[in-house]
Amino acid sequence: MAEEKAKEKAKKQIPLRVSASLYDELARWAEDDFRSINGQIEYLLTECVKRRKKQGKKDETD
Repeated sequence: MAEEKAKEKAKKQIPLRVSASLYDELARWAEDDFRSINGQIEYLLTECVKRRKKQGKKDETD
């Protein structure tokens, strides 16, 4: 259980390139939700993964 929590808190850095218009949209959305752009992207990705798992498309490695 402690290992799972540590893994959950560990952060990986990834380079991400997005168009200027997408960046602007994400920045506005993040501001509306009182998050940083990075926090907003992480939130959105987390929600997408949760939704995918609910639909039964769980990754084979899980």
